[in-house]
Amino acid sequence: MRVFFIGICGTAMGNAAVLLKKMGHEVAGSDAGVYPPMSEVLEDSGIQLFEGFAEEEMTNWQPDRVVVGNAVSRGNPQVEKLLIDRETPFVSLPQLIGEDLIGNRPSIVVAGTHGKTTTTALTAYSLHSSAINPGYLIGGVPLDLPAGNELGGLSAPFVIEGDEYDSSFFDKRSKFIHYRPRILILNNLEFDHGDIFRDLADISRSFSHLLRIVPSNGYVLRNGDDPNLLALPDSPWTEVFSVGVEKSNDLVIANFEEDITGSQFDLVWRGELVRQIRFGMPGLFNARNLAMAILSASLVQSFDRDQQSVSENPFLGAKEIDYSNCRGVKRRQEVLLDQENLLVLSDFAHHPTAISGALESLRSRWPDRKIIACFEPRSNTAVTNVFQDRFAESLALADHALIGQVHRAERIAPEKRIDTQEIVEFIRAKGRQANAFESNRKLGDFLRDEFDSTSKLKSMVVFFSNGSFDGVIQEFVKVVRN
Repeated sequence: MRVFFIGICGTAMGNAAVLLKKMGHEVAGSDAGVYPPMSEVLEDSGIQLFEGFAEEEMTNWQPDRVVVGNAVSRGNPQVEKLLIDRETPFVSLPQLIGEDLIGNRPSIVVAGTHGKTTTTALTAYSLHSSAINPGYLIGGVPLDLPAGNELGGLSAPFVIEGDEYDSSFFDKRSKFIHYRPRILILNNLEFDHGDIFRDLADISRSFSHLLRIVPSNGYVLRNGDDPNLLALPDSPWTEVFSVGVEKSNDLVIANFEEDITGSQFDLVWRGELVRQIRFGMPGLFNARNLAMAILSASLVQSFDRDQQSVSENPFLGAKEIDYSNCRGVKRRQEVLLDQENLLVLSDFAHHPTAISGALESLRSRWPDRKIIACFEPRSNTAVTNVFQDRFAESLALADHALIGQVHRAERIAPEKRIDTQEIVEFIRAKGRQANAFESNRKLGDFLRDEFDSTSKLKSMVVFFSNGSFDGVIQEFVKVVRN
């Protein structure tokens, strides 16, 4: 089959295209501003790329099927051609993944507001290390696996992060509805994606729909410490296990400690110690991500056991894995520079809960360093004032908060736009330092002035953004390294 991707350079689109190529399909695609590293990954896989969306390039290639990316909208010339001619079938990416990549394979779907990419990578790593040969699709760059995509054995489990965002301009269901979970991981649930969900109840409704498609021989693993998950409707048709720090959970994370080398903790299943973990990644939130991954991998290895015995001890017979050197996913508290007086980190966090968790972990690991948190309001929710008060509280955990340019601020009505100056005033009232900047470039200039060659104060600079920060991160590291 000849499959054409419109908007191919997105991480999920590109990785899915590579997997289809590995399955033996002919694959090509288009995008505006074809760029590395994904363009290089695609070209190395033998996938033809077209710059821009000229309709004749798609039609001349003569696809049998077209995949329309989530970022593609009406007005795109290739989309309009599809709709006018009605000659070539088209699907959303999630539908393609469900039908072509997952099919009847047992699927492990990782859902939740935070930690999806990390938990997906850790689950895939756990299965890979258990010689199960999983397939997987990871929406980031895993540091413990050879790539962000793998076809795996055609009957082996397939691991994928279940995004709650809508599937395409013509399919407004959440992406995860297409992914056919045999094992469903629910990390947490908060309001997010204010551009498509009205409130917490609206987003919770989508998660309740996901619960309804877990089969009777499947499992739901949920964060038992999260009240929003506990408020979801019951799922009596399948087995539900809870994971967390509270003793009421089925799998309890106990005796958690962390330092600059990572963390360590115990996993206790219904009162019985089943694993002692030394983990290369910091933070209690990452300990929970790993606990979910370990439990899901153990359940996969228990598929041939009856559910009663699995409920008694799902870890029985499961292989124990060494996680002491695990690094997770790129841009999750990634250390870019480590000098005696200066640490520089990059973190993908763009929600106040994620920022708080990261700053608390950094403070615990490096209590002697001044923490300077640089935040770029960029996501569709972060640029609004929905979380303004919570962003202020989160950033006040740093010693000095630097707030960058509001991404595409002109598209947000002033009364709905985040007010970075109000955040600064809140943080200063807490006795911390704070500055807001009209451009990321000016934030970078301010930061470089703070760290000239004569600076001797032991400090840490952490950049929080789900984007590029307009190149400020790389430029700052380059300047202070020289």
